[in-house]
Formats: sequence, structure tokens, C-alpha cells
Amino acid sequence: MTAEARSRRRTTTLPGAFGVFVRRPSPWIIATLAAGALAARIAVGDWQPTDALVAGVMLASFPLTEWLIHVCVLHWRPRHLGRFTLDSLLARKHREHHADPRRVDLIFIPWQTFLWLFPILIAVAALGFPRIGLGLTFLLVLGALGLAYEWTHCLIHTDYQPRSRLYTAIRRNHRLHHFKNEHYWFTVTSSGTADRLLGTCPDPAATPNSRTATALHGTGR
Repeated sequence: MTAEARSRRRTTTLPGAFGVFVRRPSPWIIATLAAGALAARIAVGDWQPTDALVAGVMLASFPLTEWLIHVCVLHWRPRHLGRFTLDSLLARKHREHHADPRRVDLIFIPWQTFLWLFPILIAVAALGFPRIGLGLTFLLVLGALGLAYEWTHCLIHTDYQPRSRLYTAIRRNHRLHHFKNEHYWFTVTSSGTADRLLGTCPDPAATPNSRTATALHGTGR
């Protein structure tokens, strides 16, 4: 079986989906960040109520953050400035993902992204909080949210069938985004949430099918 065929074969069980998940680099990279942040957080100590506050705010705002990244970064339309084209790796890979939603390597965050993202996040944790423990709490929660995102997105793109109402709704919304109309249903790890708040969760029956759902901006790349 070719690598291309393996990347599209049916995965119908949770163990099978988890096997796909752990064979990709991004979950391990994110888990390393989370584990390092956890170890450092335990070593630093100095737990305060603001640690719970930061974690709570991050959890509550994650659907909106996810929506903004999906709309503004992943669905970025290439811009041309003279001879230069403004088009990130994340946006290019996401267009490829829409063109071929079953291709496994395109489901996950490109590993190259972490080469610049992690230094920025570590700098924010070190300089953007009044104490180092709070910055480490930020990194720890961010790592957990990143793993939740990667796992949920991976599972949605397998053939595993939902067994809970929550996952059924999450899977349905994301598949509507991919196969009905890419201008709606931008949340991935929750059911609607930010989409309802920002007006991108319409009635599917009243929403027209998009001709560019698999070819974002009409490019397919």
C-alpha cells in the first residue's frame, strides 16, 4: 500500500484514531511544551488564585481565539505587494487541507510553525505576566488546549462515528465547514459557541452549497 493510500484509509475506532494521532509530530511537540511547563510550574510553586483565573479565562476565550485564528490566519487570502506575495505556510497548508480533507499530514499543525511560535509564547510567558509561575500556568493551559485541538481535529477527519451528543454536534459543524460552505462553522473543539456569537452558525438547510469549499478563494491550493 502506498503512503498516499495509507493516509486515506478508513479509521473507524478510537484506538485507530489515536494511532494516527501519535504518529504525527505536532502532538509530541505540543506535549513536550506542556510537560516542560508542568514540571517547571511544580518546581516554582507559589500557587495563587490568579492561576485559576488565568486558566479559566483561557478556557472561556478559547472558542473565540480558535475562531479568529481559523478566519484570519488559516483562511487568509494571499495578498500581492508588487513582486511579493503575503501568504503564510499555515494558510497554504490549510488550503491544501480543504482540497484534500482526508490527507492525514494536512490535518495537523505544520511542525515548522513551532519554530517561531514557541519562542514567542515563551517570551509572552516570561515577560507578559507579573510572576513567572503565572506565565508557566499560561504555557501549561495553552499546551493542554493545543493537544485538545489537535486530537479533536484528527478525530473529526477519521471515519470514527460519534457516540455522544456533544461530539456529534462538533463533528457535524466541522464537516459542514468542509463539505457545505467554508464561510461558516469555524469552531473545531466546541459546538458552535463563537460561531453563534459572531453569526457564522446558520441553519444548514437554508445555507447554499459553496463551490469553493474544497478550493479556498477559488485556488484549491
